[in-house]
Amino acid sequence: MTEPPANRPLGVLRLAAVGDFLLTDGQGGAAFASERLGGVRPLLDACDLVLGNLECTLPGDEGTVATEPRVIATPESIRAALGRTFRVVTLANNHAFDCFASGFRRVKAVLADLGVAHFGAGETLAEAEAPAILDIGGTRVAFLGAVDERSGPTPVATVDAPGVAPLDLDRLAGRIAAVRTEADHVVVSVHWGEERFLIPSPAQVEAARRFVEAEASLIIGHHPHVVQGMETYKGRPIAYSLGNFVANEVPFTSGDRVTWSRTGRTGAILTANLSSDGGVAGAALTPTHDSGGRIEIDRSGFGDRRIARANRALARGVTLGRYRREYFLVKTVKPALAYLRWSRLRRLRLRNVRNALAVLFRLGEAQ
Repeated sequence: MTEPPANRPLGVLRLAAVGDFLLTDGQGGAAFASERLGGVRPLLDACDLVLGNLECTLPGDEGTVATEPRVIATPESIRAALGRTFRVVTLANNHAFDCFASGFRRVKAVLADLGVAHFGAGETLAEAEAPAILDIGGTRVAFLGAVDERSGPTPVATVDAPGVAPLDLDRLAGRIAAVRTEADHVVVSVHWGEERFLIPSPAQVEAARRFVEAEASLIIGHHPHVVQGMETYKGRPIAYSLGNFVANEVPFTSGDRVTWSRTGRTGAILTANLSSDGGVAGAALTPTHDSGGRIEIDRSGFGDRRIARANRALARGVTLGRYRREYFLVKTVKPALAYLRWSRLRRLRLRNVRNALAVLFRLGEAQ
């Protein structure tokens, strides 16, 4: 297992970033404080600044979006999950507005009460694109977020309407360069990629490297719900997806649920040392496992193997041909094999057939 360095020089800030917080009603609450995060708290408490992707919302006054799944938490679960550990969260994701603007505002109110900074979504485009800047021991770290609109149906902020910051490459690169003039480091959190893919797309690799060239110190990805490894470009770490940190099951109104395999319950904590002169050192990924009852550092070897496999893929280079093979495997082969089990076949419904045909149609378009 790759562990972060035990010591660091004076004037160096240790940052940690985790993956997706899929907080759902009825799964969480006070258990987070006493049990759920107990296995990873020593590592996180050893860091000066901890970032997470709060991929949920709270019930609002306007009902819910029509599209499922919806990730709806409770104020108690958010408070207990973030507690004293997390100083900043990204709201740049495709579930921040599952309960429309009123649910989003309630999340912001809870975060304000906790003293947790947020970025990546807002009441207007200007607010959504604004950085969260934290000064820790004299080192200023700015956080910027953006959402690829293909990651799911979520409103994009406009001049006078709430939503998430859109992933526009030119615009985000310009924002990174501008914010870098007022901070020692710029950390970019991007919600992108295909769910359950073990590699990013060639376009994601190209975009991440462009952000580094605009002087981002770290690129951190979310949305695929699986770990996609880490590479270094011009001395800057790029983690394309940190996977699930809190892997709660997500209910559908039909009674079905989004469930997670061992791979989906495996995440990674990225740690890195950031110096006040803009340097980045000691970047590492530490695998985690969420059993549903407790999140632990994964010492089974499974998480290390997933990270090593993803890192090897990145080192070989992500070509369009390899990405198309991954598309076919995840979108066609794995769902077909899953439905060959009798436990799934007997629950097959017309909507499942329609969804399968839709996937095949999209695959044809991608080819």
